[in-house]
Amino acid sequence: MSVLKNNPYRKDFPVIDQNINGKRLAYLDSAATTLKPKVVIDELDKYYRLETSNVHRGLYWLSENATNKFELTRDKVSNLINSPDRKQIIFTKGTTESVNLVAQSYVRNFLKKGDVILLSQMEHHSNIVPWQLVAEEKDLIIKVIPINPQGEILLDEYKKLLTPDVKFVSFVYVSNALGTINPVKEMTSLAHKVGAKVFIDGAQAIAHKKVDLQELDVDFFAFSGHKMFGPTGVGVLYGKEDLLNQMPPYQGGGDMIDVVTFDKTTYNTLPHKFEAGTPSISAVIGLGMAVDYINHVGLKNIQEAEEELLNYATEKLKSIPGLIVYGEAKEKASVVSFGLKGIHPHDIASLTDKEGVAIRTGHHCAQPLMKFLCVPATCRASLSIYNNQEDIDQLYEALVKVKQFFE
Repeated sequence: MSVLKNNPYRKDFPVIDQNINGKRLAYLDSAATTLKPKVVIDELDKYYRLETSNVHRGLYWLSENATNKFELTRDKVSNLINSPDRKQIIFTKGTTESVNLVAQSYVRNFLKKGDVILLSQMEHHSNIVPWQLVAEEKDLIIKVIPINPQGEILLDEYKKLLTPDVKFVSFVYVSNALGTINPVKEMTSLAHKVGAKVFIDGAQAIAHKKVDLQELDVDFFAFSGHKMFGPTGVGVLYGKEDLLNQMPPYQGGGDMIDVVTFDKTTYNTLPHKFEAGTPSISAVIGLGMAVDYINHVGLKNIQEAEEELLNYATEKLKSIPGLIVYGEAKEKASVVSFGLKGIHPHDIASLTDKEGVAIRTGHHCAQPLMKFLCVPATCRASLSIYNNQEDIDQLYEALVKVKQFFE
């Protein structure tokens, strides 16, 4: 089924049906955050309008109802990513908090002076800075996995870096800045051969392709609700059970305890050990509905639709004289990162906005990658299932006007 002309999913997303600056909205910034389908919005409204209550331990209907929906989301997420057990699903504020949790609770406690952490050259800042913070404290060494000009991991160089002193490897599944899909299974297997643990930033993968954590065999995996048609302020950390059991709590407070005395506190079992305090209940419930929506559409259909959109957008934009596409990996998700010769990306974004087109410009929280590309910033058009040919054509026409403006 083609989504270019008659996209059946657009009607599910209320935000699309509006004008910006007097022009129809062409939303092309899904890598920053996806739009929300009506079913998710309605579920959030229902919780606040009719079902507001705190979760766990409440012995009345509202609390039990909220608790059931909250915990049902854990089951839904577990099934979505094929986790071996629901208790390996930890709710966090998002991918960034999940990275920080593992940095402080695992790396800080189990790596020692001189141990090496490997990160790829295409990482988001949130998959760099938390490791740097703990590395400075513990005298750990960070080394960088290089990439080629197309934005692909250099696997031979990666293999050379995998020496016995490498204890931890962290890299993105799908690059937010380039769209590159990394060979996660192969890279994880190689890391395990030298005894290293593997953390995967799955934020850009979770709504675009099937993720099977038992097949991938990663040690930690993180993603955010707002990248998968869900609310902001909620995310997931998956960890292997034996590792999570070894790790001390990341934060202290309510719900993560077993018994508290002034002499000693014992901690709750998984997953609650890592979920201190009142959670973002509505966001978790909304995340559950977002998972339902993904399952309703089907990840296979999502992947096929986005591939069609990506192919059309890439061909269309490359036909513009002077346009440069950054990152043309063989395996790529629905992101086109580009620039126009002689025109600053920020100027491009400001002028395309006048045409109702929403794209993102800047370093995309990937300054080391921008340095590698020898550019201060790029423009990024990122696509999702609600986009169509008209959105891409509107971007094309806006870019042609930008070129004319600067000529």
